[in-house]
Formats: sequence, C-alpha cells, structure tokens
Amino acid sequence: MTPIRFVFLGLSITSSWGNGHATTYRALVRELGARGHDVLFLERDVPWYADNRDMPAPPGGRTELYRDLDDLRRHFSSTIATADFVMVGSYVPEGIEVVDWVLANTRGATAFYDIDTPVTLSRLDRGDCQYLTAHQISGFDLYLSFTGGPTLDRLERQFGARAARPLYCSVDPGQYFPEQSEGRWDVGYLGTYSEDRQPTLSRLFLRAARAWPQRRFVVAGAQYPDAIDWPRNVERITHLPPRDHRRFYNAQRFTLNVTRADMVRAGYSPSVRLFEAAACGTPIISDRWPGLGAFFEPGFEILIAHSHADILRYLQSLSDDERVAIGARARQRVLARHTAAHRAAELEAYARAVLGTNPAVA
Repeated sequence: MTPIRFVFLGLSITSSWGNGHATTYRALVRELGARGHDVLFLERDVPWYADNRDMPAPPGGRTELYRDLDDLRRHFSSTIATADFVMVGSYVPEGIEVVDWVLANTRGATAFYDIDTPVTLSRLDRGDCQYLTAHQISGFDLYLSFTGGPTLDRLERQFGARAARPLYCSVDPGQYFPEQSEGRWDVGYLGTYSEDRQPTLSRLFLRAARAWPQRRFVVAGAQYPDAIDWPRNVERITHLPPRDHRRFYNAQRFTLNVTRADMVRAGYSPSVRLFEAAACGTPIISDRWPGLGAFFEPGFEILIAHSHADILRYLQSLSDDERVAIGARARQRVLARHTAAHRAAELEAYARAVLGTNPAVA
C-alpha cells in the first residue's frame, strides 16, 4: 500500500516529565514508521520539557521543535498543506490557534487526538478549555479518543464530530515484560500528582500503608505537594523516566491503578499504566469504573479495591501462585489486543478510510 505522510502536533514526544502523552506518541510514531509511513512530530519548545528531555530524537519518524505560533507557521505551513494526514493532540500549547491554522491550511485529512477526552469535555462544558473549542470539533474528519463507550456517541451527537473513534493507549512489549526481581515493594503506584485523583490514592493506598506499617509501599511521580503526609513505610520517587518503568513494576508484588474523576464518570478510559503493568505480569489492583471489564476481567485478570481493606486482604490472602496467575492472564490480554503495533494498525485503518472518502486528497 502507498505510504501515508503523517504530521502530528502534540504536547510532547521528547519528554515524559509530568505527562503521559510522550510514551503514547513515541509508540505510535515508531510503529507507523515500521509500517513504512513517513511521520513528522511537531512539538512546542517549552522550558520544562527542554530541561527534562529523556528522548530528544524518538525513533520511527522525525521530530521538530518550534518556538511559538509564528515559528510554526513560518517553517511548517507547506508541510501541513501537503501532508496526507494531520493530527492535533490535546493539551497542545495555544491549541485553539493551532487547530484553526491546521483546519484552514490542511488539504489532506485531519484528526484531533484526545488523550484526555473526559477532561476536555468537562472543560468545554465549563467554557475554559484552552486547547479546543466546541465548534472546532466538527471541522475534523476524525475525533480519536483515549475514551470509548458512550462518550463517542456524545461527541457525535452533541458536538457534531464527523466520526468519533477509540484510539486507546497501548504498550510496547519490547520494553515491558516480566523479569526476575527481588520484590522490593509490596504495593506500588506510578502517576503524576492530580488533585482529583489524590483523594482515592489517600483512601486506598495511604490508609493501607498506615494500617500495615511492616509492609513496603512506594509512590513514583512528579508534582506532589510538599504538604502531603507520607507514611514512613512509603518510599517516594520524584520522577521515574519510562526506561525505568519495567524495573519498577517488576519490583512490586502488586501495583495500584487510580483513575481520574472525569475518567471514572466517563468510563472506558484505560490508562497507559494499566497496560504497562499488565505487560510486565505485575498483578494490578484498581479502583472500579464503567467499562473496566472491556479491558480486563475483574477477579480473573485484575483485582478491584473499594477500600484500603481490600488491598490489605489481597496482601494477606492471595498465595504467590494466585497472584502470579492473575498477572500472567492480564499480560496475555494486553499482548493480544493492546500493543503499540495494534494501535498503529488501527490508526492506519482510520486514516485510509478517511483518505478514501476525502475529495481534497488526490
């Protein structure tokens, strides 16, 4: 098949500091490149990522930085105009202006990739979304979403999206897999601080740590306020780059997944951490949310915690054989459906379907 010329404008691909976008974009770019496509990623050069670039030149495509909107327009107008498929991601700085520019100048197909769909819709309802407006949604050929289920119908019905489709996060099985470890922690959690996620983390994780001080817990992630009172048996890792995630998961007996409030309300919003941990064969304890069973079978491939007592019960009652078997079954599910290669194939199929019906592409 004819290669597709993709251009992505996203929050970041060069730095994973304080965001979960970079790992998703890296995986897509790499796998699209492996499928023979030409991929250019455009990223706004901002100081907080410039100081924390853990992958300045991601493989599979090209990455270019731009200083501001004028710089973007000056150097990449012809690139945008002649690309086959241009995709703008959520949280792009000055995203509303970027979207207007893309929609006005792209002759090929266009897509919005919402890695934060429930957050985006909540902000649109409040009128304070800084990277997308409601009226822009109908301008895209595709609205690709980390969230599936009823949210896709809402995007089409309420906001006029021409075609809302799921493009969930994924995992690279070449980077995430089981390996021997000394079992450093009993329960771990990986995630950047989020105000709406913190109450659940406190209710499940911190209360469990306080209730069983002899057990070892760990939280890895940036931007946590200094005012948080961490129990003495909770180790803190301020930032854990993706290259260390596999070792981190494999050093845990269980890992905890906590979902942001907007994602819980929307449902069908798996996080990349879920797939990463599962690919490592690490048993996952998760809060419950609608649609979770579409990705993992509760009680068989994933464990559900309603309170800290559930976490303590899993620690006390599950044998090592049972624990390992749960992790192994989750890993099988991820390898069958949720790898980066699966997502790249899905994106290619979406793109070809739109390009086949877009009269501007010839």
